[in-house]
Amino acid sequence: MKRIILLLPVLLCLAYGEALGAAESYTLSMLPVEPQEKLTAMLTPLAARLSTATGNNIRPMLTDNAAEYEAELLRGGIVIGYESPMIYVNASSQHEVLAAAVQGKDGAQQRGLIISRPDAGIAAPQDLKGKTVMITSRASADGYLSQKQALKKAGLELERDCRLSEAAAGRGENVVLAVSLGDADAGCVSITAWQRAKKFIKPDSVTVIMRGAPLPNWALSVSRRMPEAQKEELRAVLTSLPKKDAALQALGVTAFKAAEDADYDIIRHLAE
Repeated sequence: MKRIILLLPVLLCLAYGEALGAAESYTLSMLPVEPQEKLTAMLTPLAARLSTATGNNIRPMLTDNAAEYEAELLRGGIVIGYESPMIYVNASSQHEVLAAAVQGKDGAQQRGLIISRPDAGIAAPQDLKGKTVMITSRASADGYLSQKQALKKAGLELERDCRLSEAAAGRGENVVLAVSLGDADAGCVSITAWQRAKKFIKPDSVTVIMRGAPLPNWALSVSRRMPEAQKEELRAVLTSLPKKDAALQALGVTAFKAAEDADYDIIRHLAE
C-alpha cells in the first residue's frame, strides 16, 4: 500500500509533465508588404489570439522580402503563414491553406483595377491592344492576374497584345504614378494601391477603365507536416473570430472563411 502511495505523486508529476509537453511552439509570419514595425503590429494580436485559443506558443516571425518569406515557407521555418495567392501557390507543396481572408464587398475574393488617363483613348478592353501597360508584378493576383483573366474573357491577351512592363519594387502605387506621368498608357493595380496613390496625383488625371475578374483572397496556411487535429483546431478558431476581433482589425480583414487548396487552382492556371 505504501509503495502505491509513494508512486502516486510520481505518476501525477509525469502526467503533468506530459500535459505541459503537449503544447507546441509555432512561428507565424506574413508576406512583408509593409514595414517591419507595422507587420509586427499586424501579427502580434493574431499570435496572441491563436496562442490563447489553442494552448500553443505561437510567436510572430518577420522576413525581409517576398523571396525570403517564400523560402521560409518551403523549408519549414514558417509554420503558419499569411500570404498572397501566388506566394501560397508557389509554396503549396509544403503548405496547406486553412482559410482565406474576407474583406470589402468582394468577400473572400479580390479584384484588381485597370486604370488609364482620360486622354489616352482607352475606354474598352480592345483599346488596350498595342498599348504600353504597366502591371504591378507577374506574381500579383490583384495587380496582374485578375486583370489578365478579365481581359482574356474579353478576347485580349495581355502578354500577346500589349507591351508590358513591371512596376518598380512591385508596388502598385508606382503603377498609378507611371500612368499619371504618361510613362504607361494604362496600368493594372490593386484597389488598395489605387486608393493610396490617387491622393498624390492630380484629380481626374487617371481614371478606372474596368475591374478585373474575382480571384481567391490571401491565404492563411500551415505546414503540411502539422498534425491534422491541430490544423482543424486552427481552422475552427480562425473562422469563428468575431467580426470586430482585434486580430482581424489589425490585419485589415473582417473575417476568415474556410478554404481549400483547390480554391487556388485558378491562380495556378493563370500563372502558366
